[in-house]
Amino acid sequence: MFHGKYIFSQIFEFLPKYEFEKCVARYKGNYKNKGFTCRNQFLVMSFGQLTNRESLRDTVSCLAAHHQKLYHFGITYQVNLSTLALANETRSWRIYSDLAQVLLARARKLYQADDFGLDIPNTVYALDATTLDLCLSVFWWAAFRQTKAAVKLHTLLDLRGNLPTFIHISDGKMHDVNILDELVFEALAIYLMDKGYLDFARLYRLHQARAFFVTRAKINLAFTCLKSRKVDKTLGLRCDQTIKLITYKSKKSYPEKLRRVKYYDKEQGKTYVFLTNNFEISAIEVAMLYKYRWQIELFFKWIKQHLKIKKFWGESENAVKTQIWIAICNYLLVAIVKKELKIEKSLYEILQIISVSMVDKIQLNQLLNENSQEKSVNVNSKQLILFDL
Repeated sequence: MFHGKYIFSQIFEFLPKYEFEKCVARYKGNYKNKGFTCRNQFLVMSFGQLTNRESLRDTVSCLAAHHQKLYHFGITYQVNLSTLALANETRSWRIYSDLAQVLLARARKLYQADDFGLDIPNTVYALDATTLDLCLSVFWWAAFRQTKAAVKLHTLLDLRGNLPTFIHISDGKMHDVNILDELVFEALAIYLMDKGYLDFARLYRLHQARAFFVTRAKINLAFTCLKSRKVDKTLGLRCDQTIKLITYKSKKSYPEKLRRVKYYDKEQGKTYVFLTNNFEISAIEVAMLYKYRWQIELFFKWIKQHLKIKKFWGESENAVKTQIWIAICNYLLVAIVKKELKIEKSLYEILQIISVSMVDKIQLNQLLNENSQEKSVNVNSKQLILFDL
């Protein structure tokens, strides 16, 4: 029998302590703090996230039931509801935002060689936003409509590993396209966006940064065709053109040539028209790249279902952002665990397993690795099995 650490403790051994303390010191998170440190706050909130608790009260109650194990979890302070709520209200959410960037840098190194489905050497990002609905009378600071509040998660997803490299949390009124003003574009990277981001002035700034984009054209796009290339219609391609914009405003905003690719999707029964500034990849790769943009929709669906960000545990802007960023940190931490321990299971399976195993004492790789579990069964094969004939 394994007499080592609890599963919860083993997971958070992957959290870089020195980098975490640097994030805390940067925003004076432990200033005038007598016991309940930022690390305690992070661990308590993470326990609630990873065990699928429904509220702060639920989280505190479950931890109280295991009070003798808190020290072994790394929680060095007996937490109560008011202390945890106050910490979420007052300690800067930027601590956990910066921590997410530290974890992201580590995760990207682990996933950089992964194949996302296309043989393209460039870094490929998907950009989109999702809206989280809130009650206006409670979350007054997140005004969206007359009778509704909301926050938006503007996310840039690296398709190698499905890692969120950039997240901006705004109120629901912020238009999606405005997030392009906040991004620092990476040279030679490919950015996949839907037509809600079609702003030629902003796209030209991306082009000047030597980055590439693939987006959808609007129906009323006015252009002149400079060159047309042959396409294989059996692949669903209908045209591959080099174009220039002709209306005064669009031509002034984007004076360079663009590539227009039309593609018919048999499965959906729809025709799509794509715009890109990349003339090096094939026309079918342009269409397939946009198809992989749907990975970010799956990411949003996944985090809404499996991380606690649809029901918030605090009412202030700081508390909401703290909860979201700690959820993202947990996502990245589990992604790191998956790669470091060479686990073949999906992130969904890993989260489901550890959610019911936090207080177990078993080796983490044995718990999550099917091969290890098979070996452990063989070791105990001398024990008589019920109904063994």
